[in-house]
Amino acid sequence: MTLLNKLDKSWLRPILFFGNNPISLIGGAITTASAMTLVGFWVVAILGHGGSNNPYLGILFDLILPGIFVLGLALIPLGMWLRRRTLAATGSLPSIYPHIDLADPLFRHGIDFVIVATFINFIILGTASYRGVAYMDSPSFCGQTCHVMHPEFAAYTVAAHSHVECTACHVGSGAASYVRAKVNGTKQLIEVSLHNYPTPIPAPVRTLRPAREICEGCHTPAKFIGEKLLVKSSFADDEKNSKTMTMVLLHLGGRDSLSHLTGIHGVHLGHIEYVSADPTRTDIPWVQKTNADGSTTTFATTPGGAQPKGERRVMDCIDCHNRAAHTFQTAEDALNRAMAEGAVSPELPWIHKEGLALLKKDYSSEADARTRIPEQLSAFYRSSNPAVLNTKAALIKSSADYLVTIYSQNVFPAMKMTFGTHPNNIGHTDYPGCFRCHDGSHNAKDGKSITQDCSTCHNLLAVDEPNPKLMTEIGMQ
Repeated sequence: MTLLNKLDKSWLRPILFFGNNPISLIGGAITTASAMTLVGFWVVAILGHGGSNNPYLGILFDLILPGIFVLGLALIPLGMWLRRRTLAATGSLPSIYPHIDLADPLFRHGIDFVIVATFINFIILGTASYRGVAYMDSPSFCGQTCHVMHPEFAAYTVAAHSHVECTACHVGSGAASYVRAKVNGTKQLIEVSLHNYPTPIPAPVRTLRPAREICEGCHTPAKFIGEKLLVKSSFADDEKNSKTMTMVLLHLGGRDSLSHLTGIHGVHLGHIEYVSADPTRTDIPWVQKTNADGSTTTFATTPGGAQPKGERRVMDCIDCHNRAAHTFQTAEDALNRAMAEGAVSPELPWIHKEGLALLKKDYSSEADARTRIPEQLSAFYRSSNPAVLNTKAALIKSSADYLVTIYSQNVFPAMKMTFGTHPNNIGHTDYPGCFRCHDGSHNAKDGKSITQDCSTCHNLLAVDEPNPKLMTEIGMQ
């Protein structure tokens, strides 16, 4: 007896016999149809017409259709099993299955087709699985397919880390990180499905990995940076939008060539732990620093330096750079930057005062703001200065459009989020930031305190000056 005859009797005849049922045939049709659609989409995508920027096409072609493909495959053995069970229950199982004539060329071609189709299906399933996982790890999936993440995605697209994929920080490498992220993602999916998610999204992210596993993959905190000049422009609320400038020399420091720790980064490179008394890590009543000799010094606002209740955490980059990838601006800062760059024209009288008022008004939705901000800015000039409306209509329109952009990047009524909802701990101008610890009230038992001396971190070279002399001297104006 040949090998083919043995296969014919042992499994080929039963497979073909039990596979001849409606469920299995439907499964085969579903698998074939979804496979052809997937392959067609992949070909179109390779040619550059796949709509890869559309997150909903990604859901359809990278998640739903592969699922339908797998469903079709699953229906084939399910139908065979159901038919066998039905025949067994009625005592109708044949003792000898219908003969398969391998000498029949048509049947042999059918066997060849099944083998080739199985191989192709394996490739399609593997490719679809890979694409599905890759798509679920893409910024498009993370930020655009879930409306809850709209604020974070809007901030991400204009932040300094917009080129870094979400998973680089929020998932990381290794199976443990991947599983932990997917379990957390499943919880979030359930919350969204039940419309039981928090508004706004809580910050900071408790499940975020330590900075040494995230930031230090690209950045070297011990690198000596030295000094950095920061120039900020501000505009007044008068008719001429009077411009002033502030110049700050930041002592970023780091570890220099002699291994001395200096500046802002250098001071914080050691092992520091703190306790936060609130969920946002804004109230920090207790700090403990490990010294070079291994001893520790505790600075606290509590009597006797007792450790209070709260989250105890090892300080790292994220405690100061807490909005590195999702930076939200204050209305004042955003408008000043826009006017300094000319996106909102300083040539328009009263634009700073009126623009700020428009940004801070309550709107029912982003769409409402998109309509009302340009209307109200035009109405302001129509009533107060019609000549400006007639001669500078284009500047008014472009300025109004950018005010809408500022609003849409920072305010999200549906998520109960507005300017200042998420504080940025870099600096101490708009939020407590540095003053969470450097407030002069964190004292050690020996009488020392965490310094509040401004010159430790920066020098003010000019403060709100119309034309700082130093700007001319260094050739910046």
